[in-house]
Order: sequence, then structure tokens, then C-alpha cells
Amino acid sequence: MGLLSLAIWTPIFFGAVLLALGRDEHARAVRWIALVGAVVSLLVTLPLYDAFKLGTSAMQFVEKAPWIERFNVNYHLGVDGISFWFVLLTAFINVVVIIAGWEAITERVNQYMGAFLILSGLMIGVFCALDGILFYVFFEATLIPMYLIIGIWGGPNKIYAAFKFFLYTLLGSLLMLIALIFLYTKSGGSFDILTWHKLPLSGTTQTLLFFAFFSAFAVKVPMWPVHTWLPDVHVEAPTGGSAVLAAIMLKLGAYGFLRFSMPIAPDAAREWAWLMIALSLIAVIYVGLVAMVQQDMKKLVAYSSVAHMGFVTLGFFIFNDLGVAGGIVQMIAHGFVSGAMFLCIGVLYDRVHSREIASYGGVVNTMPKFTAFALLFAMANCGLPATAGFVGEWMVILGAVKANFWLGLAAASALIFGAAYTLWMFKRVYLGPVANDDVRNLSDINAREFFMLSLLAIAVLYMGIFPHPFTQIMDTSVADFLKHVAQSKLN
Repeated sequence: MGLLSLAIWTPIFFGAVLLALGRDEHARAVRWIALVGAVVSLLVTLPLYDAFKLGTSAMQFVEKAPWIERFNVNYHLGVDGISFWFVLLTAFINVVVIIAGWEAITERVNQYMGAFLILSGLMIGVFCALDGILFYVFFEATLIPMYLIIGIWGGPNKIYAAFKFFLYTLLGSLLMLIALIFLYTKSGGSFDILTWHKLPLSGTTQTLLFFAFFSAFAVKVPMWPVHTWLPDVHVEAPTGGSAVLAAIMLKLGAYGFLRFSMPIAPDAAREWAWLMIALSLIAVIYVGLVAMVQQDMKKLVAYSSVAHMGFVTLGFFIFNDLGVAGGIVQMIAHGFVSGAMFLCIGVLYDRVHSREIASYGGVVNTMPKFTAFALLFAMANCGLPATAGFVGEWMVILGAVKANFWLGLAAASALIFGAAYTLWMFKRVYLGPVANDDVRNLSDINAREFFMLSLLAIAVLYMGIFPHPFTQIMDTSVADFLKHVAQSKLN
């Protein structure tokens, strides 16, 4: 078993063990097994960083074994500079989420923890899969644990939100499955994704494939106007579910554009880049304005996620190195920052049982340590220099200016909206005099919460101050990706 298989199947194994345990009689043991499973799952990904070879865009840590031989489907794994960081990010966020649910979840603890561990393994599988059917299986399988997490441990409208999440993302993927089967026949019976990258295809075929993949990945990102499921799901999902959804699951769609849409249909990607850029800018500007009027903290951060992911797709479709690398860096940074924002809302919700901004005010007076963390994450959400939130957005804006000055100006204006809605929420919730008895009776974060938020704070600051390790791993892969996408594949 190679390193990537270990990264995928270790959390799934621990998740299966937890599901086999009794429901709530062994809750304490379940929590510790889940934490051990999450930490071990993170530790098995760390040798990847040490062994990763710089200066090559070739797939590394490749594993290949026959799976469904009749249809030439293989268990084929590998990572390059584009997918590498998402394996480590997924394992890291999983540890934080297990710690976050330690006390908040009191019913069906084994199923909750098990669902997150299995989900973590499946998401890592998406980032590692080099076989079309294997990718599709992992991509769709992630829906099941997340559907259960929302539907069982969510809020009052959890069933509605879970159905909306499942139907939107499943329907979007059906066209992708047709595209995968078409590519299988076109390539002479191969599901190898890297083989598909080299297929000569007509302009019409590329356009149809591009929009088939768009239907799956745009919903997952989510891009405007297919983003409407996200706020509903975030509001109803438990804190851990919101954190994983924002930090990792949205990245599956953006990653799909890099692995499928653009390299398989590069001519169509260039032809329809204007549409992708327009939709991205609407997400960045219009959805940013929508975020400003939200009264629910989770809804506000959910809309801000749509706006930040707009930067990602904008970076990809301006077709230069700063834009694409900036988009990938923004995905990683958004993983840290959005996860932290939702976990901070969870800390308040566990105490007051309200997400309404009007229910708070003056939290700094009763929770000074927690407010310091919340301020750091709010600044990162605004894109303050020396935080992770700045690096990717700055690179995308530079790339946009390089492509077209007015495009760069439009993208940069979004930083103003980001600062406006984030600081408005921070001021209303944390600053000023104590607003009511609920806030007056709050207790500051305990050691577990302090440790959980410290992990994310370190990640946000380290990436903001020292982004070079993140960018140097992806540089060669991004350069080769752009070279490939620049070549016409019309037959």
C-alpha cells in the first residue's frame, strides 16, 4: 500500500471502526479513537511533503492496479503540484473538526465522528484519483456522509437543507458521468484522465464536454447563479459540517476545472473564458453585496465563501501563471480561513444557541481570548497582508491586471466589500458594551477550544507571512498546465 492509499484508507478504516462501536455508551472512548484516527490520518500524509520532488510536473507517488478489468477501470492514484496541498489540507481540517465536535455532539457520537473520518478519506481520494470512474465514485461518495451529517445533526430545517444539497450536487454530476463515458469511447476504452488530456477533439465536442463538466463543478464551487443551495445548507449544518463544507468540499469543484474542464477541452475553455470571468466577477461583487445585508452570521460567512471562491475561478480563466497559482493558493487559504470563521460561530452558538448578529454585542468584554482569535480570522477574511487571505487574492488581482487593467480593478473592488461585511459583523458581535444577559454570562474559551483555534491561527499566519513553500510546490505543474491549455487540440 502506497502513501496515497494510506492517506485515503486510514481515516476510512477508523471511521468504519467507530461505526461498529455502540451508540452512546462508549462516547468518551469514541471521541478518543476518532481523535487518534484523525491524527494518524494526518501523520501518514506528512511523508508526502518530505518526498515530493520539485521541478517536475509529472504525477508522483503513483499507484496503479486493475479494478474492473472488463471495462479497463483501474485503481489509479497520483498527485502533482496542483493537487498535493489539498491532501494535507483535508487531513489537517479533519483533526480540527474532530476536536471541535468533542463536547457539542452528545447523541450518536460514533456515527458523527465516523462520518467525518470516512468523508475525509473520500475527499482525499477525489484529489488523488487519476482514473475517471474512480474519480466519479469518490466525488459522488462524498455526498453520502455529508448528507447524513446535515440531515441528522443539523438545525430545524435540516431535512430540507440535506435534500437541497444532495439534489443540486447529484443532478449536476449526471452530465459529467455522460462526459466520462463519451471520453472512454473516444479514447478507445480508457478511463485514464491523463490520456484524455491528449485527445484531439472537435470544437463542438469540446464545448459540449466543457459544459457537461461545468454542470458538475460550478454547482460544487458554487458559482453564481447555482450557489443558492450553499447558504441554506450552511445555516442548517452542524458547525463541523459547515467547516468541512467550506474548507474542503467547495474545492472539489474548483479542482475539477483544473483536472478535467480546462486540460480536456482547452479550446472551449479559452472560447468561453469570458463567461467564466463574468460569472466569477458577479460572484465576487454581487454576492459580496448580498453578504452585507445578512443578519445571520452563518449566512454572511456562507455568502462570503461564494465571493472568495469567485476569486478562484477568476484566477483560473485569465490563463496566466499568477492567476492560476493565485487561484490554487486562494483555495488553500480559504480552507483555513472559512473553516476558522465557521468554528468561531460554532463557539458562540454552543453558548448562546443563536446565530443572529442582533443576539450579540460586546463579546470582547466577556471573552477576550476568543475575540483575539476572531479578530485574526476576520482580518484574514478581509484579505489583510500577512494573513493567508491576502496571498491568493493579491496574486489573482495581479494576474487579472496583467490580463486586463479593468478586470483587475473590478476584482480589487471586492476587497472593499469583503472588509465591509466582515468588519460590520465583527463590530456588531464583538465590540461595544455588553448588549444583554446572554453575553454577560458568557465564559471564555476552554483549553480544547483554545488549542483548536490556535492550530488554525498558526496556519493562517504561517501561510500569510511565508507563502513560498506553498507556491514552490505548484509552480512547475502550473507552468506545464498553462502550456498544455495554450495548445489547440482541435482535430
